[in-house]
Amino acid sequence: MARVIKKTEKGPMEIKGETGKSHWICMCGLSKNQPFCDGNHKKALDEVEGKNYKYNEDGTREEAEA
Repeated sequence: MARVIKKTEKGPMEIKGETGKSHWICMCGLSKNQPFCDGNHKKALDEVEGKNYKYNEDGTREEAEA
């Protein structure tokens, strides 16, 4: 059974390690390198507030029902 998980963040979260080095955690759910950011959040930057989207395996996006 498939699950639908709603993600509302459009960018990564920075976490600093003990050495002060930054690590970026994916908050949008689009990264292929979970839990780390791979830059795929850029696809979500122009999403319209209040609309729902489905991202396909090939990276394309379509509007989804609520």
